[in-house]
Amino acid sequence: MKRNIIYPVLLATSVGIFAGCVTQKNVKSVTVDPALSTLTPDSANMAQMQVTFNVPGKYFSKRSRLVISPQLVVEDSVLDEYEPLVLDAPIYSKKKHRKEVLHRYEDPYARQAVKIEKLSETIAIPFNKSVEIPERVDNARIVGVVSNDGCGQCTGIDTIDIANVSVPVSLIDVRKEYNLSWIEPEFKIRPKVHQGKGEARLQFIVDKWNIVMDLANNRSELTGMLETLRPILLDSLATLTSLNIFGSASAEASYQHNIMLANNRATSAKNWLISQLGLSKDIQRIIKTGAVPEGWEPVVQAMIAANDPDSIKVRKLMLKYPGPTDDAAEKYIRRLTCWTRIKNNYLAKDRKVLYDYSWTIKSFTDDAELLEMYKKRSDAFNEEEILRVSTLAADDKSRIQVYETILKYFPESDVAANNLAILYLNENRTDDARQVLETRKEYTPEMLNTLAASYVFAENYERAIELLQNVELPEARYNLGLLNAKQRKLSEAYTLLRPYADVNSAIAALSVNKNDEAKQIMEGVQATTPVAEYVRSMISARFGVTATFYKHIVDAVIDSKLHNRAKTEVDFLPYHNEQRFINIITNGKED
Repeated sequence: MKRNIIYPVLLATSVGIFAGCVTQKNVKSVTVDPALSTLTPDSANMAQMQVTFNVPGKYFSKRSRLVISPQLVVEDSVLDEYEPLVLDAPIYSKKKHRKEVLHRYEDPYARQAVKIEKLSETIAIPFNKSVEIPERVDNARIVGVVSNDGCGQCTGIDTIDIANVSVPVSLIDVRKEYNLSWIEPEFKIRPKVHQGKGEARLQFIVDKWNIVMDLANNRSELTGMLETLRPILLDSLATLTSLNIFGSASAEASYQHNIMLANNRATSAKNWLISQLGLSKDIQRIIKTGAVPEGWEPVVQAMIAANDPDSIKVRKLMLKYPGPTDDAAEKYIRRLTCWTRIKNNYLAKDRKVLYDYSWTIKSFTDDAELLEMYKKRSDAFNEEEILRVSTLAADDKSRIQVYETILKYFPESDVAANNLAILYLNENRTDDARQVLETRKEYTPEMLNTLAASYVFAENYERAIELLQNVELPEARYNLGLLNAKQRKLSEAYTLLRPYADVNSAIAALSVNKNDEAKQIMEGVQATTPVAEYVRSMISARFGVTATFYKHIVDAVIDSKLHNRAKTEVDFLPYHNEQRFINIITNGKED
């Protein structure tokens, strides 16, 4: 980001006019305390410049103004100019005041100007300013262009180094370094037991149990029961382990009579199934029948639902004559004047035939069988078996297909959702990865870490940090450190990354000027990637170890991005005029 600077001093700087008036020859230069400090911008791209300018005695005349203009410089380009320090000598101050009164002169530096009474001694002026550093700037210098306004013959006097700007954490590629939490499934062989239940609403002739197929919806109801059970009985991999059929009878008549009637109706349904499916004797022995007489409670509930006032009478009789059956209460219910209406309106014509069943599916135990059967019958797998198939897949494309199949049959599979999202991210299918995970009702720590990655890939770092904030997972804490580094929250990044003692930990240490710690970390790191070598070269430069600096920088700049960065790396400024460094920057070699 380059800006057009309107201050006249820049023109003088750009053409190299730094010689002062004759009176300035052999005068000491302005100095800065601390000398050449390093600034690192924060998450708002701001850096605090806290220095003291020391202006030697008699550095400028009583008739002049001294202006020190801090400028942000990258290579040979001025990117920005900050608020200057302005010192007015006594006579200059008086003349300026007269001009303001007589000619309504408006001083552009009126707010910054400091009146200096005594010029013969060294003047120490504190300078504390927040300066903005453009986001894409990783390395820069802040220089002060010293200019003298008032003698009428010159402008630029000197250029001084104020501070360096360094952002080591920009070496961290968050997307590349982000640790994804792949879950390796554990394969356990367990019985594949399935259960089901259903009902057929059949009509019977009063007090009869034989099934009349053409009565009401009996045919379609029984066909539904048949189609539910047929696939299990015909599946070569399935074994029916139980089938229980329960008949029912209305509340009318005695409990014992209804038990017998309901049992017989269940047996009729059983016999019909046997005749339709041609079941073997072994299967027939599995089928059990039973009875579930309805009693009067469903009748009372139906009356209440219909707001029938006579429901109160029926309820009172049931409470008055309690017992293991409703026979006693029914005797008196039949005597009610509303009996005929109750019988016609609330004694259901349909009788439920309830059934429940269970079956097992053959387990697949070795890898060859798993792969073979997956091609033929993926629907016959349990979650553990098909997860095992995912580990046997030849490539990521095949793994994606397997995990998609798992979520089809087992939509609550945490392992499948997490790992599929990771595979999608590897293919830059960020939206697909997020969709897989955001539909979950609950999250494991691994899934939250992967979901955060989908936001990192979309450069939504705030949301990623929000997701990771309370995730107690080593990978998540590491990733949170990377994200804090990305946002230049340097203290937080250093604290989070420090325990991992890797290249990124060293970078975080350098960013908070923990140079000794960065050196110690890298001594234990085996990595020789260009970034690792670049970090080693930065450490060597900070400790002034020239031999190891050149050893590492030559291996680092084989990476084109690092090669370009090295040209402006402020830690490398002491080497800029050395031929070895010039050769490395020019052609990547020392000679």
